[in-house]
Amino acid sequence: MSQSATLTAVDFATDATDSPVDSLPSSLRLHEPTDETKTKKKRVLLLEDDPAFSEIMTDFLKESGFDVAAVTNGVEGVHQVLAGDFEVILCDMMMPTLPGDMFFRAVERMRPHLCDRFVFMSGHRNNQKVNEFVEGVDGTMLVKPFHVDDLLEVVAFIEVRRLLIAA
Repeated sequence: MSQSATLTAVDFATDATDSPVDSLPSSLRLHEPTDETKTKKKRVLLLEDDPAFSEIMTDFLKESGFDVAAVTNGVEGVHQVLAGDFEVILCDMMMPTLPGDMFFRAVERMRPHLCDRFVFMSGHRNNQKVNEFVEGVDGTMLVKPFHVDDLLEVVAFIEVRRLLIAA
C-alpha cells in the first residue's frame, strides 16, 4: 500500500458487508472530513497586554490557520467568552484590569466547559503566586519567551484533550 493511501474500515474487515467498525459507537468511528470541517478554522482567544507580543502571536496563529480574537485584558476577554466558544484560550497571567487568574475564575463561573482549554503564559518563571495558581487548576503553562513549536504543540495538546473529554 502506498504511503498516500487512505485506510478505510473495509480494509480491515474480512467481509465488506460485515465490518467490525459497524459495531463501534458512531462517536468512535473515523469519518471523512466534510467541506465544513475542512474550512472551519479553530477559534483562539488571546489575552495579552503587550501590543508587540500580541501582534506577533496573532499574526503567527493566523498564518497557522487559526481564527484569532486578541484582547488586552481580562475584562475584554470576558466579553469575548460571553459572545462565543473558543477551542483554545491563551491567557497572559499579568494583565491590567483583570489578571489571568481572575479571568480564569470568571470563566469558571460563566462557561466552565472552557476551563480545560486554557494555556497560561507568563514571563515570570519564579512567581510563586502564578505557579501555585496554575498547579492548583491543573493548568498548562508556557513561560515567555517560548518557541513557536512549543506553542503549536501545546495548542495541539489542548485540542486532543478537548476531543477526548467530548468522546
